[in-house]
Amino acid sequence: MIQALQYEFMRNALLAGLLVSIACGVIGAFVVLNRIVFISGGIAHAAYGGVGLGYFFGFSPVLGAVGFSLLAALGMSLVQRRTRQRADTLIGVLWAIGMAIGIILIDLTPGYKADLLSYLFGSILAVPTGDLWLMFALDVVIVTLVALLYKELLALSFDETYATIANVPVGALTLLLISLIALTVVMLMRVVGLILLIALLTIPAAIAGQFVRDMRAMMLLGSGLSILFTTLGLWLSYTLNLTSGATIILVSAAAFLASLGLRALGSRAAGATGEYGA
Repeated sequence: MIQALQYEFMRNALLAGLLVSIACGVIGAFVVLNRIVFISGGIAHAAYGGVGLGYFFGFSPVLGAVGFSLLAALGMSLVQRRTRQRADTLIGVLWAIGMAIGIILIDLTPGYKADLLSYLFGSILAVPTGDLWLMFALDVVIVTLVALLYKELLALSFDETYATIANVPVGALTLLLISLIALTVVMLMRVVGLILLIALLTIPAAIAGQFVRDMRAMMLLGSGLSILFTTLGLWLSYTLNLTSGATIILVSAAAFLASLGLRALGSRAAGATGEYGA
């Protein structure tokens, strides 16, 4: 791995993994706590519409994905709150519309689109320096907003009814949280792709949630685990000549299954100790 660092694309890949891991740890904790994993998937697939807009009108597909995913996330949240439609129905509709718009616009764009699969399955080894700066800016936005509104977001996540009684602006905070998820989705798109990003967004936070109860500790541990998974996945993909995004996800999934096994063994051991003590 040290030998691979002589290449700029590998250094960029490691930096991209570090930057997205920060967002994963912070936002992933809220996603897992609020049980809105499926919303992240809906936003991710809807973001493909922004990729299509970028190609069709000749600007950065990443910027297109940022704008489109934000609009889709806010629209989904507003419609759900005002019409009381089932969330899974709205997410399914949003998912389909975004993907369809992206596919049609790309079909209508003349020329050869060589890197389209990188948006679906990730291309961390092809992350340019400009995207790293964008990821850094998004990290700053995400961490700053969460730090400023930490208590309010925590109240919203644990007890929405109490938050409403305590005059917390539940509606505005919900829109903000959904927007932050959308920004994180765009960051992850470049690393593991729209198809696989749900796993990297939620697995580190889910593992952290099994061993810590404090929200800040969960964010820090989730970020650390995400850094570990992306780095180890990159090393394995480089060594074994495998696709980076899929390798990172398999490393994360293996760690999640191992954590479940350790937790089950710990519970069994604790039960046996209790019986012996009795």
